[in-house]
Amino acid sequence: MIRNILFLCTGNSARSILAEAILEQRGKGRFHAFSVGSKPRGIPNPLAIALLQAKGHATDHFRSKSWDEFAGPDAPDLHGVITVCDNAKGESCPVWPGHPVQAHWGIPDPAGEGHDGDPRDFAIAYDRLAERVERMLQLKEDQLDARAWRDALSAIGRECEGTS
Repeated sequence: MIRNILFLCTGNSARSILAEAILEQRGKGRFHAFSVGSKPRGIPNPLAIALLQAKGHATDHFRSKSWDEFAGPDAPDLHGVITVCDNAKGESCPVWPGHPVQAHWGIPDPAGEGHDGDPRDFAIAYDRLAERVERMLQLKEDQLDARAWRDALSAIGRECEGTS
């Protein structure tokens, strides 16, 4: 079974899009990745897109989209929702189709306040997300019940906090 994973951030312009690209590429055949924002900025950050292109990811399909697209009756059933920013972690989320497990992987915003658009900040965010995705791919999710899988995903976020 291919599991649908939704990465959630506030703006859906950088971190969630990076995470979507990483999991979509590395988890092919096991996972299908999506990303959304609670208050989407409208366009992906150009530095995030440039980094993804430099790393060999296709980027023509990325757009900044609202979580409303994944909360309606026509949305795909989600198996996991992973917040990648602390603001989104604290927001009241929609009721997701499929009753997915939820976890948090906090990553500092490379395009946020205090960052001047330095491509190195985007590379750091990419590397931290890639590490977490790789740890997720080591899990045997088909052998875990929903609670154990949620706990394992949450542990990845907690254990990697020292690197965020």
